[in-house]
Amino acid sequence: MERINTPQTRCRAGVARRDITPPVGMYHRMWGAALHDCSTGVHRPLEAAVLWLEPLGPASGNPRVIVSLDHCILDLDDSRRMRQSIADSTGVDIADIELTLTHTHGAGRITRTRANFPGGTLIGPYLDDVIAKLGPLAVEARARTVPVTMLHGQGHSTLAAERDYHDAQRDIVVCGRNPRAAADTTLLVVKIVDDQARTVATLVNYACHPTTLAWQNTLISPDYVGALRETVETHTQAPCLFLQGASADLGPCEGFVGDTEVADRNGRQLAYSVLAALEALPPAGTEYVYIGPVVSGAIIGAWEHRPLSEQARDQQTRWQWHAFTVDLPYRHDLADRHQTETERTFWLAEEEQARQAGNLARLRDCRAQVEQRERQLVRLQELPAGKVCPVSIRIGWLGDALWLFLPGEIYQVLQTTLRARFPGYPLLITTLSNDWSPGYIPPASKYGYGIYQEIIAATAPGSLELLIEAISRELHSLLAPHETRPQTHLSANG
Repeated sequence: MERINTPQTRCRAGVARRDITPPVGMYHRMWGAALHDCSTGVHRPLEAAVLWLEPLGPASGNPRVIVSLDHCILDLDDSRRMRQSIADSTGVDIADIELTLTHTHGAGRITRTRANFPGGTLIGPYLDDVIAKLGPLAVEARARTVPVTMLHGQGHSTLAAERDYHDAQRDIVVCGRNPRAAADTTLLVVKIVDDQARTVATLVNYACHPTTLAWQNTLISPDYVGALRETVETHTQAPCLFLQGASADLGPCEGFVGDTEVADRNGRQLAYSVLAALEALPPAGTEYVYIGPVVSGAIIGAWEHRPLSEQARDQQTRWQWHAFTVDLPYRHDLADRHQTETERTFWLAEEEQARQAGNLARLRDCRAQVEQRERQLVRLQELPAGKVCPVSIRIGWLGDALWLFLPGEIYQVLQTTLRARFPGYPLLITTLSNDWSPGYIPPASKYGYGIYQEIIAATAPGSLELLIEAISRELHSLLAPHETRPQTHLSANG
C-alpha cells in the first residue's frame, strides 16, 4: 500500500522565554560606517528563549537544552558563562546545552571589550543580568515539559539573496545583493504539539543574515526576526524560536537600511512562508495512505490520514547525540597581533584628522578601518593556539530528523550539499552555536578576490570543503545501519 510519512519526533519538550532588551544608551555600534556609539531607543524587544528536550520511552539519554538568543556575537567567555548558568541551575551537563544566536546586528556590539567606549560601562552589568536570567529560565522550561510530537516540514522563502556582488564599474567585490547568484530558499519548520494537538511551540530554521538594519539605525532591534515571531505567534498562539542557518553569504534582498519598517516587512515575508509550511503539516501520529480508486466520473485515487503503527511511533522516540571535532588549518597569511595593533594606531590617527577637518565621508571610512582592527584583535585573542582551529560539532538524531549544531559563520554550500547528500531526512542546520570563532568559513573558490568574508577568515582555503566531508562521513556512519526506512515527505508547501 502506497504511503507517505511526514518526519516526526516524539519526546518531551517545554519552552520558556524572557525579555533581555539592553538599556537605552548602552554601547550599540555594530557597523564600522556608523557615526553613533549608543542606542537611542528600542524598535522591538530582544528575547531569550529556552527549549528543553528530553527523551520519551522507550528511548533514554540526557536532556538537551537549546537557547535562542537575540544577539549578534558573544565573547567566548560570556557564552560559556551563560551555558554554565544553565548547567548550575538544572544539573544538565554543559556539553548538552546549545547556545544559539539569531545573529541580529540590530542588537549592537555587546562585548565586554567595549567597556571603555561611550555607553560601554552598561555592558558588563547587562551581560551579568542575562547570565543570571538564563538559569531560572531553563528551570522554567523544564517545569513545562510535556510529551510532544515534533512535525517537520519544509517550505521555501525568497527573503534571502546571495550577497557577494562584483561592482564591475569599480572592479571590487562588495557585500550586497547579487541578483545573478543563486540563494538557498530552503525553509525548515518544526511544529511541536502535545497529546491534545495543542501547539507548544514552533521552530524556524532559515539561513539569512539579520542585516536589514545597518549603520543608519540607532535602535535596539531583533531585525526581521522580531516581526517573524510576532506574525507566527499571532496565528499559532505559541512561542516561535528562530535558528539561524548557514548564512555567511546570504542576506535580505532589501537590507543595509535604517528604516525599521523594512525589517518588519522582511520578517512578515518570512513568516507567511512559515505559516504556509505549518498549515501543510498533517495531524501528529499519522501517515498519508492511498486507499484505492473511487469511481466518480473520473476514477479518483483516494488518500487518507491513518494512525501510525506502534512500531513506527516507537522509532520516532529515537534519541541519539554525537559530538566530534574537525581540525581546520589556519591560513598562512593570518595577521598577527603586532601587525593589527600597528594598523589600528594608523587608522585612529587618520580618524582624528578627518574629525578635525569635518570630513564625514572620510571619518566614516576611518572608523570602519579602526573597527575592523578592533574586531581582529578580539578574534586573534580567542582563536586556539597552534596550526589548526578545532571546530566542535554536535549531531542529534531525534526520531526521523537530524539536527546539526556548529560554531562560526558558514557559507550556504554546507547546507545545500549536506541536504542533497542525505535526502529524506529533515536536516536542521544551526550555526553560531556556542561560539562565533573561527568566524567566516568561505569556500576555497572565494579566496583572493577581496571579499569581506574571506579577508577576515581565519582558516585556510579548503577548510569549508574539509568540514563538509567530515560531517558527511559522520552522518553516513550514523545512518548507514538504518538505511531502510519508509518514504518521507519533506516538501510541505511546494
